[in-house]
Amino acid sequence: MDLLKKLTETPGAPGFEKHVRNIMEEELTSHGAEIVYDGLGSIFGGKEGKDNKVKVMIAGHMDEVAFMVSEITKGGYLRFSPLGGWWDQVLLSQRVQIVTEKRTFTGVIGSKPPHILQPEERSKVYPIREMFIDIGAKSKEQVKEWGIHQGDPIIPICPFEMLPDEDTILAKALDNRAGCYLALQSLKDLGEDHPNMVFAGATVQEEVGLRGAGTSPYMIDPDVAIVLDVGIAEDGPGMGGEDKPKLGGGPLVSFLDASMIPNIPFRNLVIQTAEEHNISYQTEIMTGGGTDAGKIHLYKQGVPTIVISVAARYIHSHVSMVSKRDLEDATKLIVEVVRKLDERTVRTFSTE
Repeated sequence: MDLLKKLTETPGAPGFEKHVRNIMEEELTSHGAEIVYDGLGSIFGGKEGKDNKVKVMIAGHMDEVAFMVSEITKGGYLRFSPLGGWWDQVLLSQRVQIVTEKRTFTGVIGSKPPHILQPEERSKVYPIREMFIDIGAKSKEQVKEWGIHQGDPIIPICPFEMLPDEDTILAKALDNRAGCYLALQSLKDLGEDHPNMVFAGATVQEEVGLRGAGTSPYMIDPDVAIVLDVGIAEDGPGMGGEDKPKLGGGPLVSFLDASMIPNIPFRNLVIQTAEEHNISYQTEIMTGGGTDAGKIHLYKQGVPTIVISVAARYIHSHVSMVSKRDLEDATKLIVEVVRKLDERTVRTFSTE
């Protein structure tokens, strides 16, 4: 899990993915892949198999939900704007990092102690526009002397930890460093034992509008795409129940989200492959939210696309959880699916 720990603890706000991209480049190069970039900073590594007639795109995304410094107050506090979808209620009193060119500063999203709250304040959910970050500065001038400026990215703080069951992983940014990890691990495990030209890597700015997914297919020109992300685990109290996605239940195969209905023959191939190899899997039908697949499957005349995810708890907050076993099974599933994607099979995705 050293690679996943490194990926999750590295800062990578939308538009500021360079530190994560450096890790991706190092890992892809170590697997013998030829590196390609798009103009926004998405990165993929191309690796030949036995036959290069089919180009397979395997894509996670590097960015995490984060914030940006929007204002420095006269008293030295920071106002901030969200980068990605946040629920305001999860923010107060959380620690964050302000990442500048020269160093990183720790701050806390300020909140009032309960002792001084007025009755009307106790039931109020404060919107982000009313929140501030306290970095211990005494004035606006001091903040600028330290090198913090409007536009600097702000990242949640949460160390990587394996919990006592030796399966549950707790970390920040599992959405979507889990997808980055799966792309890298799948390319490594594939080796050259597949019939394709495989491009594995990750896009930028998914959390703010699937932007890297709109540009990265142009450098690959894929015939088929596998998008890697996290799905919503609904196994907690008061949530979906026994038949809903859960940690440890196997990788998720998307049947529907707000951005895409997957290519049905491709989806069926994934399910068949999981059953052939005794890989437990779960299905996901989600009417809210989407993934990079929403843009990639609309590239040019259309690209047969599927989303393979792992269930995650508490995403779009400072901390999330996934199952190590789900990551391992997702990797096995991706590898076995790619090995089936020869020219004849991929052609059936558009004709059946």
